[in-house]
Amino acid sequence: MSKTIDGTWVSYSGSARIVLAVVLGAVVAGVVYGATRLRRPAELPKPGQTAKSFLVLAWLLAIIAFLICAAHYVVALRHHHLLRALPPHPITPVTSVCAAVSFVTILILTRSHDRGVRLASAAIGAIAAPMVFEFPFDLIVMARTYPPIPPNPALYRVLFFAPLFLVEFATLSFLTFVPPVRLTRATCSSFALMLAVFAGWALCDGFAFPSTPGPFAFNAISKILAFATTLTLFLPQSVASTDSTDQSPSRAWSAIADERCILVTWRHAPDHEKLETTQP
Repeated sequence: MSKTIDGTWVSYSGSARIVLAVVLGAVVAGVVYGATRLRRPAELPKPGQTAKSFLVLAWLLAIIAFLICAAHYVVALRHHHLLRALPPHPITPVTSVCAAVSFVTILILTRSHDRGVRLASAAIGAIAAPMVFEFPFDLIVMARTYPPIPPNPALYRVLFFAPLFLVEFATLSFLTFVPPVRLTRATCSSFALMLAVFAGWALCDGFAFPSTPGPFAFNAISKILAFATTLTLFLPQSVASTDSTDQSPSRAWSAIADERCILVTWRHAPDHEKLETTQP
């Protein structure tokens, strides 16, 4: 019995959807544990000017490589008479709106910096946020893209996705260019929540193409959470540092205990030692 394909990838079914949900759940648990270990906001390493130039060049080369490989992919589809009109992707408007909102929000969050830093932060955040979603998403769907291209579908999938992953990594690396970026517990929590939505998408709908209300809702929510994850990187330091404020009471009690120990030791000391410690 043939299966109707609604989009550009085949959904998971049977035990495969359960395995995918379990794997994603395990990753979520790992990210949440990492968030609990993050005591305070962590600054990303800042590359020098030479490293920045190299990363920009690598990004441009990755885009060129992707366009070339994508062209070969389309030629192979046409050669095997598999080329057809792509179905409309209903998530595109969600992505566009989130990108615009993120740009404006980052401009507001970074208002303590100069204009150049604010504009660079907003632009980089707006283009990096979709990659937070796309990288794990592409890992999930790459082996199930449709239609498969003979004689070696796996080879053509690598041809398409390998340079795409390079583009995604290079775009995310731009986040290290701007000073306001800090990794916080909120970042890890938002990313874990996005992966949890992925797990629900896999379990309920087999990670199906968003042509029906259920997959559309999972896709849209996870895309919004990806943008929220990126926004947490730009939280002002006074807000981001609240993750570490839970340490202040213990530090205060520790200081009080140290003072009491010093006082008790002084009271039990001989009189001549007390006299020496009180003399200037």
